Amino acid sequence: MNLPKKPGAEYPSAPGFLRRMCAVFYDGLLLLAVLFFATAIALPFNGGQSFTSEQYYFPLYLFGISYCFYVWFWMHGGQTLGLKAWNIRLSNLDGDRLNMREATFRFFAAMLSWSCLGLGFVWCLFDRNKLSWHDHLSKTRLRFVPGEKISPPN
Repeated sequence: MNLPKKPGAEYPSAPGFLRRMCAVFYDGLLLLAVLFFATAIALPFNGGQSFTSEQYYFPLYLFGISYCFYVWFWMHGGQTLGLKAWNIRLSNLDGDRLNMREATFRFFAAMLSWSCLGLGFVWCLFDRNKLSWHDHLSKTRLRFVPGEKISPPN
């Protein structure tokens, strides 16, 4: 996939595989904490008992929480905490923030990348533009933005 380029515009480079995986690890830790909190909220509705495999709505609930987590961050600034810590920003091919449709499509495309034993992520090692499967499918891209730092609060 050739990325569109506006005349005179220079796109920042795509992050490498290791940087991506470090951001995924950071986000995984944060998402795990969010899912623990979401479970604590749901437990009283199950009589304080653990959820069983027959209660199909609980995994759907956690999947919905995960969806909201990623889509909200991607639509509001293009960075999760992991992306921000590793100086990576997500945008569509025009360099704009993702809208709901783009973020939703990227979320489900990333599920496909993971479901194939993570091969969708490994693909960026072989792609000439360092894009993963879900980057290609959702027409989005990650950019390495080295100048951006997390600024301390005033």
